[in-house]
Amino acid sequence: MADEPQQGPPGTLAAMHRKPDHGEETYRGSGRLAGKATVITGGDSGIGRAVAIAFAREGADVVISYLNEHDDARETARFVEAAGQRCVLVPGDIADPAHCRAVVDRAVKEFGRVDTLVNNAAYQMSHEAVEDVSEAEWNHTFAVNIDAMFHLCKAALQHMNAGASIINTSSINSDMPKPTLLPYATTKGAIANFTAGLAQMVGPRGIRVNSVAPGPIWTPLIPSTMPPEDVEKFGQDTPLGRPGQPAELAPVYVLLASDQASYISGARIAVTGGKPIL
Repeated sequence: MADEPQQGPPGTLAAMHRKPDHGEETYRGSGRLAGKATVITGGDSGIGRAVAIAFAREGADVVISYLNEHDDARETARFVEAAGQRCVLVPGDIADPAHCRAVVDRAVKEFGRVDTLVNNAAYQMSHEAVEDVSEAEWNHTFAVNIDAMFHLCKAALQHMNAGASIINTSSINSDMPKPTLLPYATTKGAIANFTAGLAQMVGPRGIRVNSVAPGPIWTPLIPSTMPPEDVEKFGQDTPLGRPGQPAELAPVYVLLASDQASYISGARIAVTGGKPIL
């Protein structure tokens, strides 16, 4: 990761020297999500783009929610449409509850329902001391990472039928918190708990809720939120000795969204390069 340029958050793919692999050239679908209407937050790049590409190649139409990375989002849409599926781009800040509801409303307007909601967008910054974390940053991290999840789930569930699925992106930080990512890690623990509780709440309706807990994954978020010395050694402390690529996560999201996962709910799936989660 040496000489990777620093960016401002949330970062863009265009500014990265070492491009992540989203499965653009490798993912092959087999119709496992045929006809499903999906919403993916943070779908412009990173894990979200890989999931969008995989979902489309499995037969799903996609609404992509993203902040303001328009070029990245349009490129993701190009891959979705090349797979023969519809892609609707909805820019805006999910820290605003009204925008969360607008994302779901747009999906319902375009597709008539929501079959899968992937809560993936996240905000993080690195700090060496808790005194360096401002109140505004703490509140913003929670607004993007956990509050938005609540608002999106609440809105989407009104349009979900039995067989629908919610997939939340947690993190290895949910039970192995990195101290320099204190606000982010705290929200990821909350996401794991939210997922487990919601799964029990909506299970009687035939709706499944799961989370994926990635380890170190190479995305624009890394060079835009971490100091250069951490970026250079990013992922090297895993048993596999490297960071993961977004493409290596997408198959887990596909499984959880598919009917093949009909008895998987309340789970947290680790994709961590060998680091265990409890």
